[in-house]
Amino acid sequence: MAQLIKKIKGTEDILPRDSYKWQFIEKVLSEEARVFGFKEIRTPVFEQTGLFVRGVGEGTDVVQKEMYTFETKGGESLTLRPEGTAGAARALLEHSLTNDGLPIKANYFTTCYRYEKPQAGRQREFHQFGMEVYGADSPVADAELICAGASIFERLQLQDVRLEINSIGCPACRKEYHKALKEYFASHKETLCGTCNDRLEKNPMRILDCKSPICKEIAKDAPKIIDYLCEDCKDHFEKVKTYLEDAGVKYTVNPTIVRGLDYYTNTVFEFICDGIGAQSTVCGGGRYNGLIEELGGNPLPALGFAIGLERLLMVMDAQGIEIPKPEAPALYIAALGESAEREAFSIVNSLRQSGLEAHFDIVGRGLKAQMKYADKIGAKFTLVLGDNEIETQKAQLKNMQTSEKTDIRLGEHFNSDFFAALIESENAGNLF
Repeated sequence: MAQLIKKIKGTEDILPRDSYKWQFIEKVLSEEARVFGFKEIRTPVFEQTGLFVRGVGEGTDVVQKEMYTFETKGGESLTLRPEGTAGAARALLEHSLTNDGLPIKANYFTTCYRYEKPQAGRQREFHQFGMEVYGADSPVADAELICAGASIFERLQLQDVRLEINSIGCPACRKEYHKALKEYFASHKETLCGTCNDRLEKNPMRILDCKSPICKEIAKDAPKIIDYLCEDCKDHFEKVKTYLEDAGVKYTVNPTIVRGLDYYTNTVFEFICDGIGAQSTVCGGGRYNGLIEELGGNPLPALGFAIGLERLLMVMDAQGIEIPKPEAPALYIAALGESAEREAFSIVNSLRQSGLEAHFDIVGRGLKAQMKYADKIGAKFTLVLGDNEIETQKAQLKNMQTSEKTDIRLGEHFNSDFFAALIESENAGNLF
């Protein structure tokens, strides 16, 4: 016997018995995106490596440690996308989407790939839902995007979700902040990890995002960016807070939030839900006004967020939030013999054309096994067809919840219209 091939470490299979949960969440997210005026964008799973080096940031952990990069036969360096924003921004530039009018609002469902230690809520292949806005510089755009996130979590009935916000300013005010950080962390150079010592010269803000417990402890007393904001950035942040208050969205200012990617500027935020271990952030985002310019375009303000779907499902499961199961099959036909099988095939096809889910045996089970299977899949009605039913063109439709049986005629009298009428009749009770 050949050796069984198993899934790659850090990946998960979404099985048929669980896929309805993903479909439900995707439906809710799509509906919320539509309400806020977003349209879906789909980008390739791999891009030129330079896109992420320039867009995400050469000094980030994502680029330095976590990307899946490979060389093609033609010698081109490509990378599996580690996040969704850079690809969306590249598509905007390549297809001149700004000609469609501003603002551009795009949402996406995407798989992402990062080489890191698999753990609860963090996989090497993971799924994200994102919302991106291009061409809006007003603080009301920040607040609107945050409101979209809050609306999603309210719609999904998540409990104890808190919003934390911060401003990391613009390049001008960050210049002074970087000086203060370098001076502070230089006195702890002997204690910082090797990676953070490299960051000290290139981008000291990255030290604030280090996962090392020692570096985290040192960073607690580091200068706060909010104390170094220029007047424009300070005014922008104050207006974002005002709009959130007007919308009734509660928040906490957390001056330690910097986000892990270099393209962020000004407003940054996280939706956090405790109770699922260390991976408590279910949504993160902010403004990235310099990204489009970094990728070769003209200056264009931008902002967005991403929700990790695996983590979102973890939260819902931990909180006991029940995801509605799909409708059970309307009918299962237990067919015995070739003539009965042909009749069952005809009936099932007719019902499916009317949008009803119907099944019949296609694996050669006996009657007892077929009825057991009908019960297992939760069929609302069953119909047994054998030689006698085919000869008389009469059969009994059984309501599997009440055990009530209804005499029916086969052939032209038993079609999708008849079955739809039966569903609405008193014989069907409240099953449909």
